[in-house]
Amino acid sequence: MTQTIKLQNQEFILHPLGGIFWVEKSMLLISDVHLGKVAHFRKFGAAVPQKAVHKNFILLDEIVNHFQPFQICFLGDLFHSSLNKEWQLFENWVKKTPSEIILIAGNHDIIAPEKFEGLDISIFQELILDRFLLTHHPEERKDLFNFCGHIHPAITLKGFGRQQLRLSCFFKKENQLIFPAFGTFTGTHTLKPKKGYEVFIIVEGEVVKV
Repeated sequence: MTQTIKLQNQEFILHPLGGIFWVEKSMLLISDVHLGKVAHFRKFGAAVPQKAVHKNFILLDEIVNHFQPFQICFLGDLFHSSLNKEWQLFENWVKKTPSEIILIAGNHDIIAPEKFEGLDISIFQELILDRFLLTHHPEERKDLFNFCGHIHPAITLKGFGRQQLRLSCFFKKENQLIFPAFGTFTGTHTLKPKKGYEVFIIVEGEVVKV
């Protein structure tokens, strides 16, 4: 189940896979997919199942088919490291995806820009659209609302006794929303909300405000 919020008179739909659909722009925003990370770890002997390589592409297809966006904007760390065999899978995915694709460069995006440009993917360091600032690292800019990633946010929920549950989340401050990592083979960083913050956890296929 999705969750719809309004920011600066614009409508945004939070999806349990970790992306956000900007209704007025028909733009799907996704952060920290880290394609190639599974192949990178397998190359160095990590016991990661081969089927995990395809998982991110299956999830990308699912969220794109759900929203059918005009544009897809990746907020950085689309690819985890240097070129490996997952790049060919990514090329095939791009060719069959009708949406225009743009990339906000992240710290892991070290693949030559020419490789992305060859797939008609435009790369930006940041993007400003209708008083929204799209970046990879969290930024604070006067009069702009910041969409960003990088942190892989999660919060810890406490139950009876010593029960604890850590869940990925969309983490919203007054003028900023930090995206959860979309990639299935990524860690999380626990954040502690303060007064005035809003947290939308991802649990059992739903986005739930807590």
